[in-house]
Amino acid sequence: MAIVNLPNKSVAVNPLKQSQALGASLAFLGLKGMIPLFHGSQGCTAFAKVVLVRHFREAIPLATTAMTEVTTILGGEDNIEQAILTLVEKSNPDVIGLCSTGLTETRGDDIERFLKDIRDRHPEISHLPIVFAPTPDFKGALQDGFAAAVESIVKEIPQPGTTRSEQVTILAGSAFTPGDLQEIKEIVTAFGLVPIFVPDIGASLDGHLEDEYSSVTTSGTTVTQLKEVGCSAFTIALGESMRGAARILEDRFNIPYEVFSELTGLEPVDEFIQALAILSSNPVPEKYCRQRRQLQDAMLDTHFYFGAKRISLALEPDLLWSMVRFLQSMGTQIHAAVTTTRSPLLEQLPIKSVTIGDLEDFEQLAMGSDLLIGNSNVAAIAKRLSIPHYRLGIPIYDRLGNGHFTKVGYRGSMEVLFAIGNLFIDAEEARVKNFHENFVTGYQL
Repeated sequence: MAIVNLPNKSVAVNPLKQSQALGASLAFLGLKGMIPLFHGSQGCTAFAKVVLVRHFREAIPLATTAMTEVTTILGGEDNIEQAILTLVEKSNPDVIGLCSTGLTETRGDDIERFLKDIRDRHPEISHLPIVFAPTPDFKGALQDGFAAAVESIVKEIPQPGTTRSEQVTILAGSAFTPGDLQEIKEIVTAFGLVPIFVPDIGASLDGHLEDEYSSVTTSGTTVTQLKEVGCSAFTIALGESMRGAARILEDRFNIPYEVFSELTGLEPVDEFIQALAILSSNPVPEKYCRQRRQLQDAMLDTHFYFGAKRISLALEPDLLWSMVRFLQSMGTQIHAAVTTTRSPLLEQLPIKSVTIGDLEDFEQLAMGSDLLIGNSNVAAIAKRLSIPHYRLGIPIYDRLGNGHFTKVGYRGSMEVLFAIGNLFIDAEEARVKNFHENFVTGYQL
């Protein structure tokens, strides 16, 4: 059991966490024909857009209600109404995802009432799903906002229907990349199951060229598929943060669920594969038996470089849990762990302590590590401490291919092993070279 150290500072220095609204917009971007709408100032939307564009290197559709000082005081209903009508006229979305921000949450706008009144005044938009996620950015973090958006989606859109034995709903948390979801989709369909991903950023943010420009997302889970979620025979929740959404589906449609907190490493992937085999009543495809043997060989090849290494991590809770468990299975020591927000997983971490804090805390705790794991904002810390840095999380703006990076399944686990193992090899070679140069210089003197 880990001791959770709470922040004791009045301000965050060099923040680690991203806002809830950013997380919600990321979830909404996994729906087809979607445009996320931020109820707040233009700056709130611009900041989120910059983070997502730099990370994925793709055009990101985001809209804003453009609150000003006057409208903040008088109320934002007119701004929401005008923004929705403008989006319907110019972009013709299939669904709109409405996120609150710190500005409007502090004021206390009753957005659900706003939406009801707007629909009463404009029956022409009665068919348009508008999903509202409360995402104040003065508390919580990206993972919380992502989870809030998914919970709002499964509350609003799915409809009851006849159960389809081969259909499963997969609730994919914020810890998973587009490449991860593509790998998971391939694994699930190999068992003869028909998955509906909520959301599916693996289709919308995987980095592909479209034939023509669109102001809304052109891929992802469709509204039709979302309505059919109520017909699924089972729900697979990927990440502890998706447990709430899975419970909502269980309460609404009596659909059983199982939560998989991690899909990186031999044992977690074995459990996932076994669950799919039981669920589908089909044998494990031979290619995954071979991939499993490949991962075992990779673990044998790399464990010499991982053993007793001290690693410090600065990640969102779901991703932190997954990486801590995976790295410990390879014989490493967790030197320090810093995260962004509360989670039931934190106390269960098999380490001495975890800190909910910022990158200033992380820099102080990470001294003496052999490797740092975190987003691109950790790079400056790694340089100051002269410690290798493995990039993981959001944002990563100084590396290419974030939409295709895969860390799940047998193949993804091997990718992570080789990437981190190569960092350890480079660090060892640098140390040997430095020792040799210092030895030769001292001998000459």
